[in-house]
Amino acid sequence: MLSYLTSATRSAASTPSADRLPWAGLLALGMTGFICILTETLPAGLLPQIGQGLGISEALAGQLVTLYALGSLLAAIPLTTATRRWRRRPLLLLCLIGFLVFNSITALSSNYTLTLFARFMAGVSAGVLWGITAGYARRLVTDALKGKAMAVAMIGTPLAMALGVPAGTFLGVLVGWRTVFGIMSLLTVVLVVWVLWKMPDYPGESANKRPPLHKIFVMPGVRPVLLVVFAWMLAHNILYTYIATYLAQAGLAKRVDFTLLIFGMASVIGIWITGMLIDRMPRLLILISLAAFSLASLLLGIGSSQPIVIYLAVAVWGLTIGGAATLLLTAMAESAGESADVAQSMLVTAWNLAIFGGGLLGAILLEILGVRSFPWVLFILLLLALLVAWRAKVDGFPSKKN
Repeated sequence: MLSYLTSATRSAASTPSADRLPWAGLLALGMTGFICILTETLPAGLLPQIGQGLGISEALAGQLVTLYALGSLLAAIPLTTATRRWRRRPLLLLCLIGFLVFNSITALSSNYTLTLFARFMAGVSAGVLWGITAGYARRLVTDALKGKAMAVAMIGTPLAMALGVPAGTFLGVLVGWRTVFGIMSLLTVVLVVWVLWKMPDYPGESANKRPPLHKIFVMPGVRPVLLVVFAWMLAHNILYTYIATYLAQAGLAKRVDFTLLIFGMASVIGIWITGMLIDRMPRLLILISLAAFSLASLLLGIGSSQPIVIYLAVAVWGLTIGGAATLLLTAMAESAGESADVAQSMLVTAWNLAIFGGGLLGAILLEILGVRSFPWVLFILLLLALLVAWRAKVDGFPSKKN
């Protein structure tokens, strides 16, 4: 009788409800994203402290960010493909334990090479996590709630950017960067317990539903989504990586923190709006977001010496980027169907290539054309993304079917 009741309870917990969101499971995924983003970006705000703690230059300390991104980039597709048959909760827990172990090593290590290895492996964990998050969130709910579920599962990304990174930087300066990484390890322990307690499990893909990688890539809709992801995120990362440099030419060098606060708070509002509307108008939201970011880039170009114009443009930028992950992951999941997890790993790869490309292309533009060229390059990239999304009205970014 006990085994029957246990089985029945697990079955009920894993059966999506038609009228409500499974908040416990979705917020666990949101917290996972929060830890991923915070682990990735935190060193950028603490380079002097990390450099001093490890006895290296700030340039070498910056490679902690590079190695994390490289780990995600190299691991996303092959490891997500290799683990397609694994049950979802054990895979999620394994990745979280990876964060626990490698953030703990980062907190304790005094050896630069070991710290780089830990950062690379944390990036590997993140690459797999981002590959499975969207599919996991969508399996928790019925079709009518998939968009809202994605928005909740992605809430950790803008929250980490708006609140987590500034708070982590403040704490790192106050009590030390090692303590902050230790706090993230403690948060991960809490999350592991949370997942074990509240997260339902699902099987991986069966052997007969696992098409080869190249067949997933040529599925209708997958390539348009990847193109939009790359162009949109390349534009975003050029500006985000060099925002301090752009603001300095406008006489706002001392207002970087305030500007990023505007961006972060607007991004939180953006994901809330996306969550409210994505199940009814996903295509329209994509087109509006790209068009609005294009307009913001024009404002940054025309009003590059006007603080009010810059703040307004940054707010619009934040609104559009807040829901970007939810919109793009949803579009990819819809395009790939049963192969969503592997397709999402392609999206993660394109996303990390855009992060890498944003830093590289931004540096080239800065040296050759100057920072005032940024808004115009952004505008061209965003128009390209808007054109691809507009043309992909059948596969990739279709209107919501009734």
